[in-house]
Amino acid sequence: MTSLSRHLLTNWVRLGPRFLPFADAASPGLPLSRLLRLSLFQVSVGMALVLMLGTLNRVMIVELGVPASLVAVVIALPVIYAPMRALIGFKSDHHRSALGWRRVPYMWMGTMIQFGGLAIMPFALLVLSGGGDAGRWPAWIGQASAALAFLLVGAGLHTTQTAGLALANDQAAPDKQPRVVGLMYVMLLLGTMGSALLFGWLLRDFSPGRLVQVIQGAAVATLVLNAVALWQQETRDPQRVARWRERPAREPDFREAWRAFVAHDGSARRLAAIGLGTLAFGMQDVLIEPYGGQVLQMGVGQTTWLTATLAAGGLCGFGLASRVLGRGGEPVRLALQAALLGVPAFAAITVAAPAQWLALFVAGVAAIGFAAGLFGHATLTLTMNRAPKDQVGLALGAWGAVQATAAGVGVALGGILRDAFGALAAQGSLGPALAVPATGFAAVYLMEIVLLGATAVVLWPLLTSPPAPPAP
Repeated sequence: MTSLSRHLLTNWVRLGPRFLPFADAASPGLPLSRLLRLSLFQVSVGMALVLMLGTLNRVMIVELGVPASLVAVVIALPVIYAPMRALIGFKSDHHRSALGWRRVPYMWMGTMIQFGGLAIMPFALLVLSGGGDAGRWPAWIGQASAALAFLLVGAGLHTTQTAGLALANDQAAPDKQPRVVGLMYVMLLLGTMGSALLFGWLLRDFSPGRLVQVIQGAAVATLVLNAVALWQQETRDPQRVARWRERPAREPDFREAWRAFVAHDGSARRLAAIGLGTLAFGMQDVLIEPYGGQVLQMGVGQTTWLTATLAAGGLCGFGLASRVLGRGGEPVRLALQAALLGVPAFAAITVAAPAQWLALFVAGVAAIGFAAGLFGHATLTLTMNRAPKDQVGLALGAWGAVQATAAGVGVALGGILRDAFGALAAQGSLGPALAVPATGFAAVYLMEIVLLGATAVVLWPLLTSPPAPPAP
């Protein structure tokens, strides 16, 4: 019996890393249970992203009748705060706390800001739509309150995510850091998928009152998830406080640190490629659900599930990227392949409208998520591999700042271009064959194909030139 138990235990240990790709991210100092608990902050971030980029943009455009260009601008407002991620990462690298904490204060501050934005968001949206008693208020009040709500949610999730990823990286063993960060983004995708399915089910019978309940529930869930994630994660370090007191009074200079970071070989080109690729994959974020609703006649619940399909594709892409990179694959090559894979994916959803082929549309959405997951993991791994040891927070912040800024610009640009080309098509300026609702969407998807080609052009020199050694 003892021999059989030992045999079963040995086989179970062997099967763990095989069927749980990130099971080997744990280490004696960071067991898997604690690591998974820490990753809950990514679930709250995914939940907020589903609300802003998926559920709410569909509801505002279709059910509440808000113009798509205004919705796109409001949703893209968090991009104003996105460049601050590099500064947040740098500040958390050098934060001075009487308790010896560095990351926890920033994570908790971000949590409270995100909670505040979600708390006022549903009422701001009702005033913005002008329906019912909300029509008594001036239009600018609805616009300003909605802008404030989205800006607060964006600022909160950017702060929480930047400090949280840096905390996970701090606590992991050096050889486990890339896989720990990979696990964090898998949890983000799982949170996105789960939230999209839940919100789709809750809003299957839409009403303004139900919308208020769903968003307020998301606010409470954010507070609970992040509090559980933070509990006893970063230990108090009196020795760090003592070292700070011994240091000179001069604070580290962000500008000097940033100049040193971007001067490192290939850093500027990598950031440019990240920005172009994220812009290419992000312009459709505000359009996928309205496209399904207006062109392919899908319901609110069905279009919300499209976000889950996109996230499922991203999860598969992340899994494959982890497997390839874990076997020594080249991140630049994988990012280049992801950009090229996105071209037929966008072509598929473009063709789905005139063909009225719903299955092709869903397959294209999944393929876009898959290619975006490959691209995200490859560029994240590339950033981590080249990050200076004393600038981990800055490196992660720079990656997140460029990615989030490009995503926000993509959301705004996608909505504006869709409205502009849609108006031209409706007026007959593009010809009778294009005077259909799908024209505005198709113009954006073709622009994304062009941007993916530009991303491949920027990445190519990084592939053909030998990589520089990591900075000390």
